[in-house]
Amino acid sequence: MIIDDAIEEKPDTDENEIVGWHYDHAKERTVKGSNFVTSLYASQGVSLPVGFQLMAKTETDLDQKMQQEKRRSPVSKNEIARQLITQAVKNQMLFRYVLFDAWFSSAENMRFIKQAPRRDFSSPLKTNRKVALSLADKLQGHFHRVETLELAEKATREVYLEGVWFPLLLVKQVCTNEDGSIGILYLVASDTTLSFDDLTTRYQRRMASRVLPQVVNTERLFTEISDPQGNHPNQSFLCRLVRFYQLGDAQS
Repeated sequence: MIIDDAIEEKPDTDENEIVGWHYDHAKERTVKGSNFVTSLYASQGVSLPVGFQLMAKTETDLDQKMQQEKRRSPVSKNEIARQLITQAVKNQMLFRYVLFDAWFSSAENMRFIKQAPRRDFSSPLKTNRKVALSLADKLQGHFHRVETLELAEKATREVYLEGVWFPLLLVKQVCTNEDGSIGILYLVASDTTLSFDDLTTRYQRRMASRVLPQVVNTERLFTEISDPQGNHPNQSFLCRLVRFYQLGDAQS
């Protein structure tokens, strides 16, 4: 199961409950558009979208600094992610792992996945997250920022993340970006039996969900939704999603 979110930019559309300003982590700035969270089932070469929820800012708050009202959603993206996972379990979908990016890697989400649906997960960590190198260190409050740890190439390390009671497997993946710069990605998994290659290969599957907004014509989607709040995407959208992943599987 892959949890992800995306923004369909709509700079020329008037603001409403589903079109507003959202922070785009890829661009490191706020953009105007519609933000949505998706769940994707991926197994044995088959990928299928199984959940979709638009972020609807149906409430207003007073911005004390700007002294003006601003829209806000009554539920967070993390809450929606947990709802999508719960719904997949209720639908008796057979999946063992949940994959997500750093935005969803809160301690609360990790505890939820391990406790309620009793699944494993893997995700990247931001470099400022703190971990203990042993249970004894955790109990004594001895934590270190992830970026300060010395991890050998392709080595795995069992750690305890701050706010999480069970151990995690930590790896450091080094890669070269297109511009020649070096990128470092810290990945964790709740399944501590995985090897370095198992963990990194498994997480690469999450990238399948990143091409969703570009291929499924989400701009048309938001003009087809019958519900004014955008809570119920219509069947044509779901059919396009299924068709997209069927084509992807046939070409892989």
